[in-house]
Amino acid sequence: MNKQIGRLMILSLLVVGLISTNTLAQKGKPAVKTAKPIIFAVLNDGKTVEPLAYVNRGKLENPVNGSDDSGIVTAFGKSYYKPGTAYKMIFGGSNAGTVKIKSSDPKAECSSNMADVASVSSKTTLRGMVMALATNAAVSNKAASYRRKPTPAERSEFEALVRSVFVKNKLTPKELKSQNLTALDVNNDGKAELVGTYWIDVDRKTRGLVFMIADKGSNGKYVAGHSDYRSIDEEGTMSGDIKNVDEGVYHEMLLDVFDYDGDGTAEIFTYVQSFEGAGFTAYKRDSGKWTNAYEFSNYHCGY
Repeated sequence: MNKQIGRLMILSLLVVGLISTNTLAQKGKPAVKTAKPIIFAVLNDGKTVEPLAYVNRGKLENPVNGSDDSGIVTAFGKSYYKPGTAYKMIFGGSNAGTVKIKSSDPKAECSSNMADVASVSSKTTLRGMVMALATNAAVSNKAASYRRKPTPAERSEFEALVRSVFVKNKLTPKELKSQNLTALDVNNDGKAELVGTYWIDVDRKTRGLVFMIADKGSNGKYVAGHSDYRSIDEEGTMSGDIKNVDEGVYHEMLLDVFDYDGDGTAEIFTYVQSFEGAGFTAYKRDSGKWTNAYEFSNYHCGY
């Protein structure tokens, strides 16, 4: 009888030991961390990504900055830039391809929080001012990608609006110059929104810059939903050469559109190249106007 009781006690201890060991093993396993949803700008002919914003419950938040502590930048790279990691390319507001991480270097002097990538899409070839977005966030827009060149009539209407901005600033544009003008459909209603970047020579060493978003009104004519005018002279450039402005520095330009909050209307994302970093803005439609919903400046390095 005593032997039987002894065996039962030993068996009970073994069972308790196994349960305890299993519990400790489970507690010892680190929780698998899921990378926060993020949006990248796809730049440099589709060869580079730069963090633009985290997406948190329908809101945009600042991502890691190139000016952050090296430990923070390194941790970011480990989470988002593992070679082979694939992100969805957003072009024309929809999933239009793949952006795959090739390499990154958190110690790189001017691109510590950026990465080299390979961009593949059957919809477009990224080149020059034709840029895109990349993300691991859910894409609510299931419609086909919509992004194209404007028709001659659309361009004519848009440029008339641009000229009116210059006139408002007491300038008479002799020749309009553009970085790009793009037709998009932010809510799949069949009416194209137009986004464009223009400039004029105010004089030999001064440029007038206009960024504009135009919507088609109820009468079928385009109206400005947002416009911004800036004047830049050669002394105001860090390089001291106005030609850099003509090449695109300081111009606000379209990246693409993406409905990050799932409300059915895509937000418009833009990019401004400067000498020491880059600026990003997201515009959200509000009561017929495009308002600034988010801004982020990413530091690269000193000029």
